[in-house]
Amino acid sequence: MAVKIRLARHGKKNYAYYHIVVADSRAPRNGRLIETLGTYDPNTDPAKIQLDAEKALTWLNNGAQPTLTARRLLSYKGVLLKKHLQEGVAKGALTQEQADAKWNAWMQEKEAKVVAKKGKLEQETRTEMKKRLEAEASVNKERAAALLAKRQEAAARLAAAAAAAAAKAEETIAEIEGTAVPEAEEDKDQAATE
Repeated sequence: MAVKIRLARHGKKNYAYYHIVVADSRAPRNGRLIETLGTYDPNTDPAKIQLDAEKALTWLNNGAQPTLTARRLLSYKGVLLKKHLQEGVAKGALTQEQADAKWNAWMQEKEAKVVAKKGKLEQETRTEMKKRLEAEASVNKERAAALLAKRQEAAARLAAAAAAAAAKAEETIAEIEGTAVPEAEEDKDQAATE
């Protein structure tokens, strides 16, 4: 029986997550499995990988063959490096303490990279949010300026209309007074002649 370390798909359409499983190579993708080693969620950034490294290492030492994607996940979590270092210890190329020191150094470096990536993503998110807020503030200022200009234009039109109405009223009053005055003068003139 050929044993594979592979992914079993779960989740919704267009939002899949995977279980990292050990299964017979002849079994269907989500069919009968031997053991679950962990989970892989590619929907987050960075992707979440939870893996029982000791179980995976045991299965690799017993001859289980990982698929290409499973191999990348095992490499990312340091399981393949640990297997390589253990083979070196078995051959006598290095001691167990040296192998553990190398593996711990690699894990610390990997953790530092992950933390740096998370920090970079958070910084990019903050920068993008700041740009959005600045753009929104500039749009709001433009809208406020346009609204103020519109109100000033309306006020100017009202003032012009009020001034025109006042001028027309003055003209009307002047016409009324102007026509009334000459009639009164004509009456005075007629009275003086009589």
